[in-house]
Amino acid sequence: MIGRNFFYRVALHVYALFPFLLDFVKSKNINPCRAFYDYYKDLKTYNQSGSKLFPASFSDSFPQLYDRYQNSGSLPKHYFYQDLWAARKVYYLQTDNHFDIGSRLDGFISHCLVFTKVTMLDIRPLKYDIENLNFIQANAMDMKNIESNSISSLSTLHVVEHFGLGRYGDPIDDEGYLKAINELKRVLAYGGNLLFSVPIGRQRLMFNAHRVFNPMYILELFSSGINSLQLVEFSVINDNNEYIENAICEKYIDSDYSCGLFHFRKHPN
Repeated sequence: MIGRNFFYRVALHVYALFPFLLDFVKSKNINPCRAFYDYYKDLKTYNQSGSKLFPASFSDSFPQLYDRYQNSGSLPKHYFYQDLWAARKVYYLQTDNHFDIGSRLDGFISHCLVFTKVTMLDIRPLKYDIENLNFIQANAMDMKNIESNSISSLSTLHVVEHFGLGRYGDPIDDEGYLKAINELKRVLAYGGNLLFSVPIGRQRLMFNAHRVFNPMYILELFSSGINSLQLVEFSVINDNNEYIENAICEKYIDSDYSCGLFHFRKHPN
């Protein structure tokens, strides 16, 4: 028997091919006829004003029908609180040069560039020349050109869950996330800090978007083997997109799609 989950997955594939449909779905509770009526009414009122410097011509029109019905701002799921959490950490750690792997340029990275230099590593190219930002194009699953125990301030936010799935042009590797975590542990300096986040909850692969990790598995990966790290803080952005500071990992093993925020530190074994 075909269940609701099947149709949901079909919808995700359709949206992948036709991403513009997402905006239509998001506005499904808004009557498009009413939205167009309000637009046309405003257009008529504007034309009656007789503006000569900025006349409203049809050839230059750009209808935006739904913005008036939305809230004054939105908080992107996970990223808003995550980027503030990590940027605040980097600020208080007072590092002169922070090293990051693949985090959001227009979020966390831009926050940090206000007060420190950032070296950013990503498998994709970056075509912008930005003050205080040094960019290295490389695959974080094998950072062979970076010395062991050499980076004192390091982060990777909402990134490792993608490694080895081909989504960003990286090679398919079912252990891609594991190789990346081992590299993070290797390059982090003794006494250094790692800010790390991934989706957490019911552990599963959602190919080719991302993995969702049991948070206890993340703790196990970082605390075991050579170059083991110690947990300094665990915070979370839960399924309702609420930020909870100093949370308890065990409470989120059955979450659907929360975001685990892990602050690790490396001490000599």
